[in-house]
Amino acid sequence: MIGEPRAADLDLVDLESALLRAAVGDYAAEAAVLLLANSGHWLPQLQAAGLIAIALDGDAADGGPWAAVQWGELDGALRRGTVTGTGGQLRVLRAAASLADGQAVDLADLTAGLDRDELTLLLAAVSHAAGSHEHHVVVRDAEGVPHVGALLGPVVAWPTAE
Repeated sequence: MIGEPRAADLDLVDLESALLRAAVGDYAAEAAVLLLANSGHWLPQLQAAGLIAIALDGDAADGGPWAAVQWGELDGALRRGTVTGTGGQLRVLRAAASLADGQAVDLADLTAGLDRDELTLLLAAVSHAAGSHEHHVVVRDAEGVPHVGALLGPVVAWPTAE
């Protein structure tokens, strides 16, 4: 590739991988990427609008690029109509922006406008951001001393493709 790397040069699988590569270890950032990717709507929109920045980094375990959504440019893109979506899709985007960038959201408004699939994605994202996929059972021995038990898995799992 000649010149600066661009998100538009990546297919959606590689774009999702690049976003996750940059988010790894920050559960809220991971949750935001997974929320956008699982929604099926936002990654292509953000990619086409130029709202995803790409960086090449030799430290990446697999040598691939890193990517990040340019959250600070999102409001302007929405106002200009560069990115669009239904009411529910926009709420999913706002939830992702809140998880990744700390943007404030009104939970009452956010949840009231989601359909069941979008709500499931949001709950999975919150579950992931809280680290519930890393929670273990606490087992107490005969003396009452706690020990780490089996991995519980997420409170709400990401939906699987049917």
